[in-house]
Amino acid sequence: MLGDPRFRAALAAGPLFWLLLLAAGFSPARPEWALERPGLFLSLALLYPVAEEVLFRGLLQEALARRLPTVPRGPLSSANLATSAAFSALHFPGHPPLWAAGVFLPSLLFGYFKDRYGRLSAPITLHATYNSGYYLLLFQPP
Repeated sequence: MLGDPRFRAALAAGPLFWLLLLAAGFSPARPEWALERPGLFLSLALLYPVAEEVLFRGLLQEALARRLPTVPRGPLSSANLATSAAFSALHFPGHPPLWAAGVFLPSLLFGYFKDRYGRLSAPITLHATYNSGYYLLLFQPP
């Protein structure tokens, strides 16, 4: 994975996005909250990404890949597009609408690397990396 320049670019996209958000005026969080509430941080940064990737990329995307026609859509499969739409839709109840809709683009990356490698290690790595930075830099726990 790390030898793949596309994967390295996808990893670098997370920190670049966080910096852009901070430059755009988003208020930084208190990163020390993760040390004060390690169980919550580990759930958000690691447990949720693993569970979501197993469910969405491991089960749903795999099932859709067997059922949907393989119509060329550039580097994105029909199964990835449908899975990413479902992934984004299921974020609406717990997130502001703009953030929930914004989950669609990283989801496409997760699905792309699932298709590219045929295993879940790449999407889990990306998802956990993206969540870790977001929750450390921009999230204020209740």
